[in-house]
Amino acid sequence: MPRIDFDELIRQTAAYFQGLQGRICHALEGLEQRGAGTARFREDSWQHHPGGGGITRVLVDGTVFEKAGVNFSHVTGAFSEELAATMPGTGTAFSATGISLVIHPRNPHVPTVHANFRHISKGAAEGRASWFGGGSDLTPYYPRREDAIHFHRTWKEVCARHPIADYTRFKKWCDEYFYLPHRGEARGVGGIFFDYLTDRLGEVFAFVRDAGDHFLTAYSPILERHMSEPYSDAQRRWQLMRRGRYVEFNLLYDRGTMFGLKTSGRVESILMSLPLHVMWGYNETPAPGTPEAELIDYLKPRDWASERI
Repeated sequence: MPRIDFDELIRQTAAYFQGLQGRICHALEGLEQRGAGTARFREDSWQHHPGGGGITRVLVDGTVFEKAGVNFSHVTGAFSEELAATMPGTGTAFSATGISLVIHPRNPHVPTVHANFRHISKGAAEGRASWFGGGSDLTPYYPRREDAIHFHRTWKEVCARHPIADYTRFKKWCDEYFYLPHRGEARGVGGIFFDYLTDRLGEVFAFVRDAGDHFLTAYSPILERHMSEPYSDAQRRWQLMRRGRYVEFNLLYDRGTMFGLKTSGRVESILMSLPLHVMWGYNETPAPGTPEAELIDYLKPRDWASERI
């Protein structure tokens, strides 16, 4: 097996993720304009101590997007001994680069979406390890079969082009990961999730690039289909209530949030995933037979990619 040039792989992945950030932000601003909005991304460049930094771009209070955050980072440092012991490789030194995005649309008929792709290298010399992780998942507020089917089919097609990517495995991983055990329910209708892919890194990187290039393919048609639909105050309230589940997951279970906080990351960038507006009621249960009640039934794993529209 040829020796991996870890430093060159890091350089290539960081360059790809930064370019992807620009492409996604440009496309989202175009969709905001199509919805007659004037909001634009604010950009913050920041430094990480002891090394590296990132670029955070956030669009707030738009017409189409209530909040959209797209973060690029490339940081270096040292894990705690406790955290390092949970990961491949020896030693504590690390280099991590990735893109993370969360889009909270204003219209309750448009799902929230998340995507993250990352590459981490840990250790030095013969004990050095390198891996990729990431994925994308969809969190609807109202049940739309065609949206879930399109989203999953896009990721299944991406996986099918790469022998190292197993859609069935990645979908199951996503269903299990984006789950709130204290609620006994999934965060949304899933997608794909993967982590610690350490073998055949060149092939894995090709898959990650393909997935990153198709994020907009997976999400934009869903957004465009629903972003101008009328909605009521009651539907808006339901959206804000369901966003509470999103916040609970991100603060209690999300690996990216935990990783950032445990490695002295920039808090504003780490918590950019949280929505602009959210609410919690008390023991509120939707009435049987309503679309809101139907959504709860959607939050159970199913083979969306094989269903017919």
